[in-house]
Amino acid sequence: MIINQNIIAQVKEIIAQSRDNAIRAVDTQRVLMYWYIGKVIFEEEQQGKERAEYGQYLIKYLSQQLQPEFGSGFSIRQLELFRQFYRLFPIAQTVSAQLAWSHYTLFLRIDNEHKREFYIAETLKNHWTVRQLERQINSQLFERLLLSSDKESVLAIARKEKQPSHPKEIIKDPLILEFLGLKKDASYYEKDLENAIITHLQDFLLELGNGFSFVARQKRINIEGDDFFIDLVFYNRILQCFVIIETKIEKLTHQDIGQLQMYVNYYDRTEKLPHENNTIGILLCADKNDAVVKFTLPENNENIIASKYQLYLPSEEQLIEEIKKEIDRINNKEYV
Repeated sequence: MIINQNIIAQVKEIIAQSRDNAIRAVDTQRVLMYWYIGKVIFEEEQQGKERAEYGQYLIKYLSQQLQPEFGSGFSIRQLELFRQFYRLFPIAQTVSAQLAWSHYTLFLRIDNEHKREFYIAETLKNHWTVRQLERQINSQLFERLLLSSDKESVLAIARKEKQPSHPKEIIKDPLILEFLGLKKDASYYEKDLENAIITHLQDFLLELGNGFSFVARQKRINIEGDDFFIDLVFYNRILQCFVIIETKIEKLTHQDIGQLQMYVNYYDRTEKLPHENNTIGILLCADKNDAVVKFTLPENNENIIASKYQLYLPSEEQLIEEIKKEIDRINNKEYV
């Protein structure tokens, strides 16, 4: 008797899907359980609010009663997290079934409401794992996007209330590439940087942002008998355009900008379809002179962007300093 082998694959798929659903269901119930525990603790505290020490005593007492039976998951620190969880998400419907408790523990560390709202929206939209979310928080994604856009715009794009209309609303400066494993002070060549990007392509796409897909590496183009090779070509489905990236390990020059402009012109005239938008060019460089970029390109340029890359995670102080510099630059420009 001949058995259709496809049935085995179908049954395995059903089993795997059911197991995944069961795990997600258990995690959803766990998140809701923590929320309700936090609600009970908070409401009980409010009843005894005339005594400032009551809340501390209550949590300590609950932990002593619960840990012997239910384990270390009900320590004083955990119970304090449950209370904080409820205080930040006081409406049960705002607790998403798509997010694990590990996601929420990261959100609870964020004091700024707008920043927290941004990361929640981006996590849901992009289905970030806990590791991916933690990496984005540590790389100061929210602050870096504020360098090129305003808070309202950043939040509106995260909530899907607005589609990005300008490249700088998606493309970050700087790009944080600590995952490449290259050392800041070590000697390496442009091909080493490019190889590392391809090796860690998934992480690089995550860092680039929403809507990017990889197209080509060392893309050969021929112009009147002369061959040229474009380092990296991507496509962004949100902006509906090709994105060309040239890597530079030294400070960029006006020749670098001119070369990238030629590649952008080539793609606009030979590769771009009528319904697509103009190609974007990114010079990914170790250092840059904004004045050189400004005076090399036309005043109305919107499609050539110079973005620095860093091989280490920035500190919050470094990002704050960058934001202050950008604000000063904008103010000076408006004054002139």
